[in-house]
Amino acid sequence: MVATRTERRLTPPVLAAYSYCETVTGQQARNFAYGIRLLPPPERRAMSALYALSRRIDDIGDGALDPVEKEARLADTRALLVRVREGRVCDEDTDPVAVALDHAARTHPVPLDALDELIDGVLMDVRGRRYATWPDLRAYCRCVAGAVGRLSLGVLGTAPGARDTARAAEYADTLGLALQLTNILRDLREDAGNGRVYLPADDLAAFGCTAGFHHDTPPSGADFAGLVRFEVRRARALFEEGFTLLPMLDRRSAACVAAMAGIYRRLLARIDRDPYAVLRGRVSLPAREKAYVAARGLAGLDARHAARRPAPDTPSRAAA
Repeated sequence: MVATRTERRLTPPVLAAYSYCETVTGQQARNFAYGIRLLPPPERRAMSALYALSRRIDDIGDGALDPVEKEARLADTRALLVRVREGRVCDEDTDPVAVALDHAARTHPVPLDALDELIDGVLMDVRGRRYATWPDLRAYCRCVAGAVGRLSLGVLGTAPGARDTARAAEYADTLGLALQLTNILRDLREDAGNGRVYLPADDLAAFGCTAGFHHDTPPSGADFAGLVRFEVRRARALFEEGFTLLPMLDRRSAACVAAMAGIYRRLLARIDRDPYAVLRGRVSLPAREKAYVAARGLAGLDARHAARRPAPDTPSRAAA
């Protein structure tokens, strides 16, 4: 991959900063870590730096601080991004995430503006925003997950000679939406306990689920299974379109993306088989199934399948 910024050598402080970020990633993002372990070390390190800052932003939004303090800390994170853009982070900076992100941004064409979009999305959470329609929720998902897809593409790049790469960022964004909608379905009960409702109000009304998801059984008369399967179909359409990205990537990058997205697509299948499972607890995959998904990604099966399909001429109805 050709870097678009000046290369900087890996000094001991930079290596230590990356090591910190990789530790954070391994401990707090097992599905993500499963995918990036398939990458070469430079890309794996850069992805861990992006994850570590993204995790910090998410933790601010999900933490127990009052909203005013959360907004102040998110403003501090924006200030960190300004320092990175202006080249004002030195290797001896006391914030290892800043050091790692600064190096990653100077060795890969990372769209740092996407991290500002992530902050915008977390601010929606902090301010208790609800979503009336799918386009409203889609805008939120693009901030908190589509942005991460575009950040990842900045590290991974596209393969030399790949076709239709002008739409690669669009497909990375769409794949992020698919992952986020899967997360929303998986975490329905947990989010309800935290006073958050993400599914569109018009979908909740259509399936008689406006009372919320505070118990392990849905409200009387609600078509909860119908609601979940409706959203599953939407997420599947997003996955189908987003997987168009895979043939545009080199083998190891495609394996990484296929592994991460494949884990979530299998979670989605489990939710589809038993919609009520999301009310009983968090749906997850056993390690052996994750290993199978990673092996499938390394074998290039998903990339070859995607390459055989014609690329969508326009965004899918689910993404629109």
